[in-house]
Amino acid sequence: MSIDGLPPLREVIAAHGLAAKKSLGQNFLLDLNLTAKIARAAGDLSGATVIEVGPGPGGLTRALLMTGARRVVAVERDERCLSALAEVAGHYPGRLEVISGDAMETDFSALAADARDVRIVANLPYNIGTELLVRWLTPEAWPPFYSSMTLMFQREVAERIVAAPGDKSYGRLAVLAGWRTQARIVFDVPPQAFTPPPKVTSSVVHLVPRAEPLPVAAKTLSRVTEAAFGQRRKMLRQSLKPLGGEALLAAVGIDPTRRAETLSVEEFVALARAL
Repeated sequence: MSIDGLPPLREVIAAHGLAAKKSLGQNFLLDLNLTAKIARAAGDLSGATVIEVGPGPGGLTRALLMTGARRVVAVERDERCLSALAEVAGHYPGRLEVISGDAMETDFSALAADARDVRIVANLPYNIGTELLVRWLTPEAWPPFYSSMTLMFQREVAERIVAAPGDKSYGRLAVLAGWRTQARIVFDVPPQAFTPPPKVTSSVVHLVPRAEPLPVAAKTLSRVTEAAFGQRRKMLRQSLKPLGGEALLAAVGIDPTRRAETLSVEEFVALARAL
């Protein structure tokens, strides 16, 4: 038996025939000590409802429950994993709810409608991780339904989330994350920790919502950043031409010969407000 009294994850995967599917972006974490480290990075979970996306065979799910999460709501698209997760639910009666469904079609705020403290903790499937993060960062209503997010991404994506102006990784994702949250990389996870091992290092990112981000419509800020970084090698007067170009830049006093990667989050918000 493993450290939580359930079978080791390798045995669970073999018993349920859970070979990871590339089409679902699956890479399973088998080391419960490592998944417990991710759970601890989310803070004290004893009073929290934790939302997990893509639990797979339940490695992180077990760690969240083992480290004291009051309740875990896990959204899993792969029906092959449901029987393995049911065993975890039986081991922790009343604390795990498994929802069979597509995360891209899930109303996450509704899942936690009755909870006071909601954390999102997930080893996100690589193929939907960035899109889910953008959705969680850009609801029109703020503060959001969650009090923090502790998420695993490919290292390259993690660097794009926490990048500062002037960094080679600075782009739309950094602007959206920096606008509404304080984000930091907590630690890296090597490829060999996964089954199958990906070709790249992964990183755990912790994001805490800002209580009062600069006021601007999320959709408008997204439009400005998409245009600016869509042609990031060009001057802003050219990349922002569809949105007003030099007239828009002049309205907020930004030099039209600058490039997108030099603008601060505050300057992007000013452009969006002017638009």
